[in-house]
Amino acid sequence: MAATRVAKQALRKEIKRRVALLSQEEKQRQSLIVCQKLIRHPKYVACKRIAVFLSMDDEVHTEEIIKDVFEVGKSCFIPRYDHSSNHMDMLKLNSMQDMTSLPKTSWNILQPAEDDKSREDAFSGGGLDLILMPGLGFDLSGKRLGRGKGFYDTYLERCLRHPRGKPYTIALAYKEQLCQDIPVDGNDVLIDEVLYEDKN
Repeated sequence: MAATRVAKQALRKEIKRRVALLSQEEKQRQSLIVCQKLIRHPKYVACKRIAVFLSMDDEVHTEEIIKDVFEVGKSCFIPRYDHSSNHMDMLKLNSMQDMTSLPKTSWNILQPAEDDKSREDAFSGGGLDLILMPGLGFDLSGKRLGRGKGFYDTYLERCLRHPRGKPYTIALAYKEQLCQDIPVDGNDVLIDEVLYEDKN
């Protein structure tokens, strides 16, 4: 267990270094390619209820995806992280305008305010069809390296207990985030697919 933790920390450092070398233009270019692949993806086309992360600077940009979600009439859910634990909820985002009015957390992430009780929770409204997964690193066998807080792994465990079951999960990645093999432990939930520039 300790060896896995050390291996993960070393890999996080290495991937952060790789992504930090990318220019904004290159991030934008790869993000657009990944976004176009997703929009044509059969799982995306078929889904009605989708969870999308609001990207940080070192993640594939998701704004174009969110625009498309609203344009084609899907229901969009975004994470609200509880920073005192590893609990996360997926709450409904109503429009692009709604997104710009969200408060920022200390992590510089936009998310619904703690006292915002008016939003539909994905679980109470019928679950999710598709979750777009953030992360620092991914390998092609479905292993994912997160930031170490366990928000998404814990959420996917909760999905498994929901009547709808686990939604399909697609990670969005820069090429520089791909790894040969990611060390995992018993708490890590595998993802179904990784989208990145090289994949057709």
